[in-house]
Amino acid sequence: METTRLYSLPFSNVRTYLFALLFVAGNIALPQLCHLIPSGGPAFLPIYFFTLIAAYKYGLRVGLLTALLSPAANHLLFGMPALAVLPAILVKSGLLAAAAAFAAYRVRRVTLVALLGIVLFYQVVGTAFEWLLCQDFMLAAQDFRVGVPGMLIQWLGGYAVLKALGKR
Repeated sequence: METTRLYSLPFSNVRTYLFALLFVAGNIALPQLCHLIPSGGPAFLPIYFFTLIAAYKYGLRVGLLTALLSPAANHLLFGMPALAVLPAILVKSGLLAAAAAFAAYRVRRVTLVALLGIVLFYQVVGTAFEWLLCQDFMLAAQDFRVGVPGMLIQWLGGYAVLKALGKR
């Protein structure tokens, strides 16, 4: 069984903030690229990708910083995500960071099953929260109606990136 070097950086470590800033930059650049494609944001769910990597590889603190700062920075810089959906995206991002950090801590290696569980967990629980928030199930379930390519990218692409980082 191959183990992967995973970290849990404390808030007192400067690397926590440097890694978080690096992943936030990725979560700013990737959505901008995806939005060049019509409906690219809703289809590819790019704002979550580096949050998954950050939390799985570097722990809850880097993950949460990335999860909260990425949507806020994107909104302030580009107006996307729109203010109306920002709370739901922040909750989903936070759930993703917590689930990824927890799974990495428990499994201690990168597996397709763990990553699939993370993506499904944050999407199902996040969709339920969004439904409570907006009172419109079809709107809340948009990620499942339109964002399946993004979930697949998070699952398989996240696996590939984490495996590549593990070889370093």
